[in-house]
Formats: sequence, C-alpha cells, structure tokens
Amino acid sequence: MVCNVLRIDAFTRVSGKGNPAGVVLNGDDFNTELMQEIAKKVGFNETVFVCTSEKADIQLRYFTPGYETPLCGHATIGAVFALYDGKGDQELLIETGAGILPVNYNDQLKRITMRQATPQFVDFNGDKSALCKSLGINLEDLHPKLPIQYGNTGSWTMLVPVTNKSILAKMDPSTETFPDILKEIPRASIHPFAVLSESKGEFTARHFSSPYSGTIEDSVTGTASGVMGAYMLNQLYPEANGAELTVFQGQHVQSQGCVNVHVNRNIRGEFEVKISGEACFNKYIEII
Repeated sequence: MVCNVLRIDAFTRVSGKGNPAGVVLNGDDFNTELMQEIAKKVGFNETVFVCTSEKADIQLRYFTPGYETPLCGHATIGAVFALYDGKGDQELLIETGAGILPVNYNDQLKRITMRQATPQFVDFNGDKSALCKSLGINLEDLHPKLPIQYGNTGSWTMLVPVTNKSILAKMDPSTETFPDILKEIPRASIHPFAVLSESKGEFTARHFSSPYSGTIEDSVTGTASGVMGAYMLNQLYPEANGAELTVFQGQHVQSQGCVNVHVNRNIRGEFEVKISGEACFNKYIEII
C-alpha cells in the first residue's frame, strides 16, 4: 500500500503554522480499515479522505489517529484548498458524517467558508474540582459567570471558560482522566477559552483531544470554534441576532492561527454557524 498525502496548513497563510491536515485526494481507493491505518501513520489530529458522493459534490471522511469523526473544520479547509487552489471561486456541497454542508472557496483570498451542523448543547454536571485538576488549574480560575457546557456543531467538545488568557498558558492536561470526568459524554474533547475583548468579539483558546483520538492537543480547531460562537451568542450576546467573532489559537504549541466565526439566530431561535479561514500548502507525505 502506497498513499500520497498532502499536508495542508489551515487557518494560516504561513507554512508550518495553523493546524496541519493530512489530505488524501483519492479516498475511494481505500477502505475504512486502511483509512484508519493511514491516519495513524500520518499522525496529525485529522486526516481527511476525499471520496465520490451520490448526494453532494464530494464526500469527506475524517480520521484521527484513533477513530473516524463526523466533521472536522480544519481538515475541510485543507481538503477544499487542495482540490481547488488556483481553479477559481467555488460553491459546493460536501457530504460529511454531520450532514450535507455548503462550502465556499474564494480563490483570490485563499479563504474557505463552511457551514457547520446545527449546534447542540448539554450542561456539564460533573465534578468541577476534578475537571480543574485534570487541566492543571484551580477552581478560582474558572470564569465566575459563564457556564461549562458540552457543545456540538459536528463533534462533541466541552467548552470551559476561564478568567483570562494567562490561565490557558499554565494548563498541563492529563487527558487520560477526561473520560471519567466527562460522564455525560465521555469521548468529548475539552476546549478551554478566555475572552480577550467582548466588544470586539475576540477570544483565545486551547483544545485538548479525547484520549481515544491518539493525540494530545489540537492547534487551531474549526468545529470547536464554531460551536463556541453559538455558545457566545447565547451567553455573552443574548440580545443579538448575530455575531462575528475571531478565535486566536495555537500559540501554546508554536503553531498560531485564527478562525473567523459567523453565527446568526433567526426569530425561531434557530442557529446558522459558519467558520472561515485561509490555508496554504506545506509538503507531500508518502505513506507505505
């Protein structure tokens, strides 16, 4: 078995920054077992396989080193860039495990915008002290007003608001303890964040992977940023019908990038969540 993988760095225009995604353009050549094996060998937080679809323009399948996941923001950005860079603007539908989602590519700006699934939220009713211990922080480091909630716009993560960005810097997670603490959704990741400017809609975050994924920390996360945008519209901007947010991430693993989040809420209270970001080519990888 030989598999050619493109490394595309998402949420950045600087090669080596942002979030690396493995992109396999000939996904139809591999079955699920081989896809999982390839993703494990590549070792990125996600590797995406581009496949044919009977329902949409393409199908994207996303694999961590440990399992298949329904949706991944940065890998979607990477796949669309790899497919269409230099081919003009694109509007397409992609089939994912989270449904059929529209994606727009602006070729001049190298910017991809993707809609995510309808956000879902579940309250965390577990042990906050144990949660803080698993992250290497103290109870008083948690934000005093914002709640801890699980969120999903394609995959589950737990949103953990802290008082300021310095708390993020001191975190030292014990990810192996997460499933015992996250009793409602044991396979969820954890996404701690801090508000930089409520008026400007600027935030910073880290993202700690579920131990089942085979990775520790994700540098710049699209799906977590998207559901964080819906969370913010509920919690920080409850009177607004929409918000434009910027999430800075990756500086703690020397791989900075940013995600733009666009979230709207209609009169029925229904959300539309989109994220956008840039991308660039890094290198080819041959997996044998």
